[in-house]
Amino acid sequence: MPRLPRLFLPGQAHHVIQRGNNRQAIFWHDEDYHLFLSHLADGLAAEGCRLHAYVLMTNHVHLLVSAEAAAAIPRLMQSVGRRYVTKVNRAYGRTGTLWEGRYKSTILDSETYVLACHRYIEANPLRARMVTAAAAYPWSSYRCHALGRADPLLTPHPTYTALAPTASGRQEAYRALFDQGLDDDLLDALRDATNRGWVPGSGRFQSEIAAALGRRVTPPRRGRPPKTQEPAPTEGHPRLL
Repeated sequence: MPRLPRLFLPGQAHHVIQRGNNRQAIFWHDEDYHLFLSHLADGLAAEGCRLHAYVLMTNHVHLLVSAEAAAAIPRLMQSVGRRYVTKVNRAYGRTGTLWEGRYKSTILDSETYVLACHRYIEANPLRARMVTAAAAYPWSSYRCHALGRADPLLTPHPTYTALAPTASGRQEAYRALFDQGLDDDLLDALRDATNRGWVPGSGRFQSEIAAALGRRVTPPRRGRPPKTQEPAPTEGHPRLL
């Protein structure tokens, strides 16, 4: 069965995950993280993509990104991935692929999932117990959103700017939101949808995306369809066996 094309809608935020092959490392030294971010900056500018949040983990990358052209995000990921692998292979004397096949992605409902995805992405180092405070991890967008540190890679998403009318107010509101953590059900829905290529969110949002794309955006129900009850035979007309 052919795999479905990735979900894409112009202007919508997309959560993207790219993992290392066999979950192996893709970054070894600080220079590697800087190199990837440099290529990411070039790719964002070249493809007209807007990056809203990110984290670079030891063996995978999370991006929250939007674009207007359908091919922009695939081109971004292809360009960054290819350029980074070429230089890493040369620097470390390695050969072969670095990435685990195609990147994973989904479209996010701004009302519920965009800020949740911000927090999910930026809390990765905390969940991995790499740091005890999100601000201590240098390879994410947390310091920009929560502390106001300038990050030329980022374009604030409207749901973030709507948190407060001033920059300091937005940072304070975001820190409070971040400290609340994420509901387990929301977290599981976000992970599952991104890994499987379905759309999380309300039924209304899912219906709108399905209508816009002309395809299913939620997983089919599991199990056999319910049996329809066979009508009882009427008198004088025995049921055939």
